[in-house]
Formats: sequence, structure tokens, C-alpha cells
Amino acid sequence: MAREKTFHLSVVTPEGSVLDAEAISAVFPAHDGAYGILPNHAPLLSLVGIGELKATRADGVTDLLYVDGGFAQFVDNRLTLITEQARPLDRLDPDDPRRLLEHARELRASRQVEQTVIDAAFERARVQKRLLAKRPH
Repeated sequence: MAREKTFHLSVVTPEGSVLDAEAISAVFPAHDGAYGILPNHAPLLSLVGIGELKATRADGVTDLLYVDGGFAQFVDNRLTLITEQARPLDRLDPDDPRRLLEHARELRASRQVEQTVIDAAFERARVQKRLLAKRPH
């Protein structure tokens, strides 16, 4: 039996499909680090973290997406990420990190939400600032 050289990658948000392609590799943020996926990876189910999804398609094009939470599953040579948010880096708003930081500070001051919610809000601001700094201008 020939080993597959690609796998199918799907990224889905509540608004619909963001990416649907044959890929040769993908790296996505998980709740406990990052996962790298190549064709024929062992089955996987993971929480998606906040950060960058880097996917290299079979045609050599590399997609860079900001993803924010959700679930990832790899089974039968298919990687599916179901996430709250997925946007290409070139579509990130340069003002978002500032707005996200203000929101995180408001959450912290309100003392009406759990610390994990506050931490995630600060993480969104930090990650988007880092991703905006690395994208070409």
C-alpha cells in the first residue's frame, strides 16, 4: 500500500470554511504547545490554542492564519480544525492588539470573570501583536 504524500486540511469557523486544501504539513497551536502534522500522522484529538496555524499546501503555497481556540482532529489523513476565529495574517487589524489589551484590562478590573478568561484575553492581545510584527508590510 502506497503511503500518502498529502493530507486534507479543513479550517472551519462558525461563519464557514476558511481553508480547504491538500497539504504536506501543518503546525497549529494547541492548549499545551504546538502540534506538527505530516501525512499519515497518528490519530489526534486536541484543543486548539491561540496563535498561528502554518500550513504548506501540496502546490507549495504556505498559508498563515491566526486561530483562536477550538478543536483539532486528525484521522484518516484529514486534519480538521474547528475554531472560533481564523484569519489570514494579512487580514489582522493593526488596532486589534490595543483593543484586545484594553478589553483584557477591563475584564481584570471587573473581577466578574474567571482568571482563565482574563489570561486568554491577554494572550489574544500578545499573540496578535507578535503576529502583526512578523507579517510583511
